[in-house]
Amino acid sequence: MSILHAEISADANGWRLDRALADALPDLSRERLKVLISLGNVYDASGNVVRDARTKAETGARFAIALPAPEPATAEAQDIALDVVFEDDHLIVIDKPAGLVVHPAAGNLDGTLVNALLHHCRGNLSGIGGVARPGIVHRIDKGTSGLIVAAKTDKAHEGLAKQFAAHSIERAYCAIVAGLPVAIEGTVRSNLARSSQNRQKMAVVESPRGKHAVTHYRVLEPLREAALVECRLETGRTHQVRVHMAHLGHPLLGDPFYGRTRPAHRAILGELGFERQALHAARLGFVHPVKSHALTFSSKMPLDMQELFRALIV
Repeated sequence: MSILHAEISADANGWRLDRALADALPDLSRERLKVLISLGNVYDASGNVVRDARTKAETGARFAIALPAPEPATAEAQDIALDVVFEDDHLIVIDKPAGLVVHPAAGNLDGTLVNALLHHCRGNLSGIGGVARPGIVHRIDKGTSGLIVAAKTDKAHEGLAKQFAAHSIERAYCAIVAGLPVAIEGTVRSNLARSSQNRQKMAVVESPRGKHAVTHYRVLEPLREAALVECRLETGRTHQVRVHMAHLGHPLLGDPFYGRTRPAHRAILGELGFERQALHAARLGFVHPVKSHALTFSSKMPLDMQELFRALIV
């Protein structure tokens, strides 16, 4: 069991305790905190158990949250077809289709990339990610297609993780966004954290909350009230491209969380049956964590995004 400590911010004064704690601890959902409070796992500064999530939070109040040790959830190997771009004894690069979840979690206990990798690699994956996420070094969203690397050995996992932490991994995405950005190219710098309004969403927040995120973008081609944009990641935060482009006023087409469909696009998306964010991880580059030579991989936009692109050509 581990203990987390939280202090209520001035902005959260008067909020329900579960909401205020979720604001202070962005890695825990409000629903998770409700359960922890009901179980008697939350204590005030005097060591008293707090059992009512509706308790009004006060600025500066401090709490301790006891997190039970997670129960291992071993994923099962499943024979799911994979588009393998590169593979050796140390790592594997996959071109992930949209709709495939990366690792098992609530609501997606199987049929994931991890399940497929366990079958393909015969269980030979790095154990650093734990039994539920063997080999997983980074993630891309379920609705995003494109390149992802997984580690077969702990040495490869550690080496790749260091490169991700140093922001030396090359990652470029193709996105189809609503509207045409005024600046043909630019950089978005912000802090990202869980939205206080919807815990499933990320939001741009004021410092010192959240994690620093940097996205470099450039318009590749203007389209009908839209644009094909390349986004290069300097950091790799949850939903980073989706949040940053929406922050610019140009959300990704088809994004169910961060944008509203324009009338000019509604019929096109409906006719094509396009029901995901128009985002593709098109380029991935890194230094091989064991052999030390540079590797770079590219992936063309999948057919559904190609069809959407063609339908939007002016």
